[in-house]
Amino acid sequence: MSIRHLQFLFKPRSIAVIGASNKLNRVGNVVMGNLLRAGFLGPIMPVNPKHQAVAGVLAYPNVHALPIVPDLAILCTPPQTIPSIIQDLGERGVRAAVIMTAGLSKEPSQSDGKCVQSVILEIAQRHRMRVLGPNTIGLLVPHLALNASFAHVEAMTGNLAFVSQSGALCTVVLDWARSRGIGFSYFLALGDSVDIDFGDVLDYLGSDPSTDAILLYIESITESRKFMSAARAAARNKPVLAIKAGRRPEGAAAAVSHTGALAGSDDVYDASFRRAGILRVFEIDELFDAVETLGRVRFFSGNRFAILTNGGGPGVLAADALADAGGTLLRLSETTIQQLDTVLPNTWSRGNPIDIVGDASAKRYTNALNIVMQDQDIDALLVTHAPTAIVASEDAAHSVITAIHASAFKKHVLTSWLGAETAVKARRLFAEANIPTYETPEKAVRAFLHLVRYRQSQDMLMEIPPSVPQEFHPISSSARYVIEQALAQERFLLSEPEAKAILAAYGIPTVETHIANTPEQAVRFAEQIGFPVAIKILSPHITHKADVGGVALDIDSPETVRTAIAGMRQRLHEVDPKATMDGVTIQPMARRPGSYELLVGVTTDSVFGPIILFGHGGAAVELVRDRAVALPPLNMKLANELINQTRIATLLKGFRNQPPVDLEALSLTLIQISHLIIDFPEIVELDINPLLVDPQGVLALDARMKIIPAKTAGSDRLAIRPYPQELEEWMTLRFGQRVLCRPIRPEDERAHNKFFKQLSPEDIRFRFFGLIQELPHTQMARFTQIDYNREMAFIATIANTHDHPETLGVVRTINDANNHTAEFAIIVRSDMKGQGLGQLLLEKMIRYCQARGVVQLVGQVRTDNTAMLGLAKRLGFTVRLTLEGDAMEVKRILNTD
Repeated sequence: MSIRHLQFLFKPRSIAVIGASNKLNRVGNVVMGNLLRAGFLGPIMPVNPKHQAVAGVLAYPNVHALPIVPDLAILCTPPQTIPSIIQDLGERGVRAAVIMTAGLSKEPSQSDGKCVQSVILEIAQRHRMRVLGPNTIGLLVPHLALNASFAHVEAMTGNLAFVSQSGALCTVVLDWARSRGIGFSYFLALGDSVDIDFGDVLDYLGSDPSTDAILLYIESITESRKFMSAARAAARNKPVLAIKAGRRPEGAAAAVSHTGALAGSDDVYDASFRRAGILRVFEIDELFDAVETLGRVRFFSGNRFAILTNGGGPGVLAADALADAGGTLLRLSETTIQQLDTVLPNTWSRGNPIDIVGDASAKRYTNALNIVMQDQDIDALLVTHAPTAIVASEDAAHSVITAIHASAFKKHVLTSWLGAETAVKARRLFAEANIPTYETPEKAVRAFLHLVRYRQSQDMLMEIPPSVPQEFHPISSSARYVIEQALAQERFLLSEPEAKAILAAYGIPTVETHIANTPEQAVRFAEQIGFPVAIKILSPHITHKADVGGVALDIDSPETVRTAIAGMRQRLHEVDPKATMDGVTIQPMARRPGSYELLVGVTTDSVFGPIILFGHGGAAVELVRDRAVALPPLNMKLANELINQTRIATLLKGFRNQPPVDLEALSLTLIQISHLIIDFPEIVELDINPLLVDPQGVLALDARMKIIPAKTAGSDRLAIRPYPQELEEWMTLRFGQRVLCRPIRPEDERAHNKFFKQLSPEDIRFRFFGLIQELPHTQMARFTQIDYNREMAFIATIANTHDHPETLGVVRTINDANNHTAEFAIIVRSDMKGQGLGQLLLEKMIRYCQARGVVQLVGQVRTDNTAMLGLAKRLGFTVRLTLEGDAMEVKRILNTD
């Protein structure tokens, strides 16, 4: 993730156009024309050895002939010329280039094994040049009068940033947006993203003050961890919305597990967007509708929805759209109904939707709205109007606007004035009044659901996860032994007993399982366990046992054991004569009345790495297709959310006389699976099916696991860097007290709140440069819910007399997007000073930043904080007075740039 030199791309002061041309319909001709027509204020320098001037502007024969070094170069030349031009630009010191040329090969050449695009990237990186493209239409920055593209229309100035992987879609969106008066702060196509990708642009735009929302058109993601870190950081600052193209499943047929077959790539993108706080939409008009809604409606909470309409049809359409999306209409209170009875005709609907009848006047709208606005049970309201001869559409709109603005009870109101010509003036009135308005009731409902989903995604970024109900300590050495033995024998599909042994090592209850190689051995195990038993085929060639009749249940005698095994052998030979049968497994019949069969699994996505799947289990799992996926790592909050995305979650919570299952045990199982795949990168697929769950807990009845030799550390293959447990360290203070120094976790928020309240006013003044009474939850969540990929906070902690963790001190750093500079802050609880804790914390952070390749560590220290200034000097920091004069900047160089 790097925004280094992106200012030269997004805010250039001078531009060179390589391949500028006077020939009509050439890209170089269109780009020059667009730059000049847009009115860019800086120098525009065409480069073409065949022309003395292009579009009336003096041309230069080559890059080295340019009178100044341009901030930005735009390349419109044939593919074979691009590498040498990039080399020339790098030698001149150019820091950003847009390669519009298409046809640059991604395939390695036969001569040196390098593809053209990798050669371009290698040259650009050597000269610290940023490259947009190749195969891009370019970019537009309207507030700078910059149109460095070959788009057919200009972009209007606005506060939306649009970033697309499709150049063709860019021109469509430009045309579409211009016709609707929608403007942009930045508008660009990434093209083939040889260098600059979504992560880079999100990092830049996330902190750009001229951009209020970021819109993405995504076809694919390459560096998932970079994308997730940048998207999460940007989504905390402003709305990020995305359209993902290519939603159909592909490649599922190659999976050996139910999980692999069920988890389509689009499901994984959906999960990643939710985890990053991105609002996903599916159509272009929906994208801009959502932006308008989020821009006009702030601080939305709740999902209780009501509809007020002058026609039954529009109200029913809106209610149907809400129900189809999984929402429900609020049931009106008797008080509200009685109040509406006093102002509405007897024929009104007396329910929600509130149909005020087709002959409704402007006054009837006002009277009804005044009552509905007072109902505190309603979070959001949709007001619709169908045109009639009783009242003009704009008069009805005036009455609604007046009632909304006059009401002392603020409520989120959306409107939908139906019709074409008759609704134009009304819609304009709503827009001028800053009230969201939509052409159809269905679009208005969709907008309401955008608000709900956006609020949920923001809450998810800030919510404190519950503590894990019990500590579990996996016996990873046992799991390691099973995996290493199988790999040594070049076996990549573990047997059921092996898979269960690994699950048991991670604390997941499994049913007792014995391997029998002969029928007589099977009989002995069955008698030892006690009848009835379950028998399952054991074959390295069979993944789904039931598909070959390889499962026999309720076997109740020695003879039926032998008969079942013989039948399995016969059916296996009929299905696959080449398949071998190594034996069978014998298990007791698990009698769990009232339990549910679930599926918990893992598969490895080609982009986002390991994912966890949860859903309805059993033999018909691929037909039922009730499942949800999530990215690891998981905590209790994320595990609960994963469960609640499925239909079966409603049953698991209990109904009628059926008690709820042990949801804590189920969530813990998902967390244990998350830890397992972090610890063992060898695991690429896993199925637990069925996993029984009931009020007593969980039990894994069957499991299968696919492994391969590990190519990387387990945590490195995840799209989200997990909690770095390897950084935990016990430290001894000056007077012998032992404290645990570890990275902060989201669960630490309560202890961190208590820590803050125990600080003295002087501690707070030194740390925050002012007096702060308390930190709100949103700020405390930012302190404890960090992205370990780009920031770090180490806390020193001990357990108090009640065995609850106490925070004694904290040091934190936030890295810039280039990983060049990390800014640190440190604070130690007042009663812990003088014991060397601050020095231990800062030394640990220095070691960590050095290992991460950070170039320099900097901090701001008040001039009267003599203790901190002394510590900084002892640890090799330079100290200088800041320009403001009330603080000192301390800096230490950690690595060479």
